[in-house]
Amino acid sequence: MIFDLVAFLTGEKVIVFLLVFMRLSGLFIFFPFFTSTTIAPTMKAAIAFYFTIIFYPLAKDLTFQISVEQVIVACLIELSFGFCVGLLLRFSFWAFEYAAEQISFVMGFSQATVFDPQSGTASNIVSQFLFWFCIMVFLSFDGHHLILQFMYQSIQSLDLGSFSFITNNYAYAIISAMAKLFVLGFMVAFPILGVNFLVDIIFAMIMKTMPSFNLLVVGFPVKIAMVFVIIIATLGALAYVFKREFFANFNLLKTLLQ
Repeated sequence: MIFDLVAFLTGEKVIVFLLVFMRLSGLFIFFPFFTSTTIAPTMKAAIAFYFTIIFYPLAKDLTFQISVEQVIVACLIELSFGFCVGLLLRFSFWAFEYAAEQISFVMGFSQATVFDPQSGTASNIVSQFLFWFCIMVFLSFDGHHLILQFMYQSIQSLDLGSFSFITNNYAYAIISAMAKLFVLGFMVAFPILGVNFLVDIIFAMIMKTMPSFNLLVVGFPVKIAMVFVIIIATLGALAYVFKREFFANFNLLKTLLQ
């Protein structure tokens, strides 16, 4: 067994193992849920190392000459591939966070921010709620398994160190996903924005007939209650929209392997 281990520790096999590890590390660093600062970096590295051991037998032989410069460039390419995969899938989450910003403005929660351990910055309560709701939906349809299957396919079909932003159609995929981000965010927030517009009209009519009506005391609690009711009533639709858009972006990932 010792001789088998020594035979394994050749230069080419170690570099292949390193490149597979860099590809998986890029995904676990940039993809939501794993990017949380509450997860220790050592744990992220351990997860990437574990899956590297599993996926290593599927890796192809190196297609470039081994040298220090080539290995460094290949490591950066593999890290960027994981970043591209994570970035493309994050657009589904960002669309809901953009919708949450619009909803928070309507509720008057724009200034009510709390520390977000996911990004290390301050975010509003609605953004955190929708983010964790998307994470729950993501786990409910085994999205994490789909991503691991995609990485399995990428190791089988895409040579190590051969990923390119241009030849792999990544620019088309990222532009297509970005074009949907703001449209999807507005579509998610539209029911609340529309009802809020009607409520503002009603309050304006009341204040016109009753000048003593205190809008700050009555108006904002009514709007907050209205938004919570609408969010609870549309949770099923929000889950469907997120799942649909996630699979749309996931299908764009296949262009990276072409």
